Order: sequence, then structure tokens, then C-alpha cells
Amino acid sequence: MNLLIDIGNTNLHWALHDAAGLGPMQGVRHGRGVPLDLLAAWETLEPPERVLIANVGGDPVGRATTRVVRAYWGLDAEFAAVRQGYLGLRVAYPEPARLGVDRWLALLAAHERGAGAALILDAGTAATYDLLAPGGHHLGGLILPGVEMMCDSLLAGTQIPRGDLVPAADPWANDTGAAVATGGLHALAALAERLHDRLAERLAAEYQGHAALAPALLVTGGDGARISPWIGRPLALVPDLVLRGLARLAQDPPPVLDTGQASVH
Repeated sequence: MNLLIDIGNTNLHWALHDAAGLGPMQGVRHGRGVPLDLLAAWETLEPPERVLIANVGGDPVGRATTRVVRAYWGLDAEFAAVRQGYLGLRVAYPEPARLGVDRWLALLAAHERGAGAALILDAGTAATYDLLAPGGHHLGGLILPGVEMMCDSLLAGTQIPRGDLVPAADPWANDTGAAVATGGLHALAALAERLHDRLAERLAAEYQGHAALAPALLVTGGDGARISPWIGRPLALVPDLVLRGLARLAQDPPPVLDTGQASVH
């Protein structure tokens, strides 16, 4: 059994992985450290054989997690690092190490599940978009503030009263707080639709409209469930997409990974 850990900017998610597959994902807000409820949850686990970590949350939480892993189970955690060409996945960045490891693992999971072409939206503290062409060719991506950060930055830079930031039931709002919250959801959803359409157009031009190459739209991240209803395209909500990428990486014998450094986006 392996323990797989995804450390994001705000939340830490984990799941167990064995020959039967990936278990249920659980998560906590980490606050740049290891919270007590996480310690309590891990105390009940059977000792894992390996612990694999994807970390974009920073070195302090990475180091704190490795200390807990060593104290609980006497293991050295293995940190995922981007590898160019792994399983045929070609990263678009000239310097692949500059791609966030969470984005790479999501791409790897999409590639391994046979998505072919796909747009991946990871809606977390930051919202990242990555485009995948057939054959494992990463075309690149975009990064925006996530829903909460978008709202917070707007309120911090204006005199708009905070109010209750609850999205409206309609596509528009009749209250300032709802207008801010709904606007953030619309922005991220609209960009997903735009990029998905552009990817479909590119594939149609390059592959002469082959229907089997229509791109999938995969949504993950902590705010994935909030944003998905606002996206007017068929999609698959895959909350544990990054952990699925780690699960594939866990099939390699140790040591397969890197040091405890946090990955960039």
C-alpha cells in the first residue's frame, strides 16, 4: 500500500493506493504546516510501503510532512518532479521543471486514461488550464487567480463592500456580493469554454475534423464542483486527478522522485 499526498497552495489531499486502485480522497487546509486533524487521521492508517508527494504548497509544509512521515512510519517521502517524455508525455515548456508538478501529474493522468486530446482545468487557489493534443503533446496553458483570490483582490483594490459572497442562482446578480462571486465563476468558466473551443478548432484543422479527436474537458481542484455547473460544455469532474497521476508514478520502483523542494506552477 502507498500513501499518495497532493500538497496544494491551500489544501493537502491524500489517498491510499494499492493493487485494487486508488482509495477515496481526503483533505484538510494545511496552513503551511501539518494540522492536528491530519495527524489524527494518519495515526489510524496501516503503515504504507511508500509515501509519494506532489508539492506546490511551499517548502515549509513539505518539510513538515516529511517529518511526520518519518516519525510515523520511518519512511523517507518521495517528491514528484516533472520528467520530460515520461510515458510519452511531452511538456511544452522549454524548461519542463518550471511547470508545476501538479499540472504535470494531471496531464499524465489524462494521458494515461486515454483522453487523447483534453483541456484540463484545475480550479484551486490558482486556476490553471492545460491543453493536451493527441499523442501526449502538451500545448501549454494559462494561469489565473482562483475564485476566492479573484474576489479578494477585487475587494482589496476597490471600495466595494464585501457583503455575502454567495453566487446568484441566475447568470446575473441583484446584490453586490453575489455579483462579485458570480462574476468570478463566469470568468473562469468562460475561459474554459473559449480554450476548449480553440482546441477543438485546432484539432479539426490538423486532423480534418476526425470526430474521435474531439477534446475532453476535465475539471479538478477544490473549486471544481463550484465551477463545473457554469461551464456550458460536456465535462468530467475528476477531483482526484493529481492523485491519479501520482498513482501512475507509484508503479515505478523507488527512488523515482526528487527532493523536498516545492514545484513552481
